[in-house]
Amino acid sequence: MKIGVTSQNLRTITGHASKARSFLMYEWTAEQAVQSVEPLELSMEMSIHAWDKRGDHPLLALDYLITGPCGKSFINQMKQYGVRVRTTDETDPLLAVQQLVAAVVPWAANPVRGA
Repeated sequence: MKIGVTSQNLRTITGHASKARSFLMYEWTAEQAVQSVEPLELSMEMSIHAWDKRGDHPLLALDYLITGPCGKSFINQMKQYGVRVRTTDETDPLLAVQQLVAAVVPWAANPVRGA
């Protein structure tokens, strides 16, 4: 599962995801571990707000995008591409990713499965 987090300063979760250009990328692996991936820096033209919808966009490869406050139109737009947006008041990116994984993968909070 691929998870992106809006983070203009690459340290905390920020909002305004449609205009965001800096993201932290995480992946939930088969080994049941959240791993940080390289930060993603987009050009101004590749922010979702400015993107011309031609060609591939790196955010469309995500399963989830975690962000601070954002508009419903952004949430609906990303939903059309198969990306689920979760808004949060949490500021710590890794903690927010861990909370998301625990919520959508019930056994993630307790890695002993099949008991």
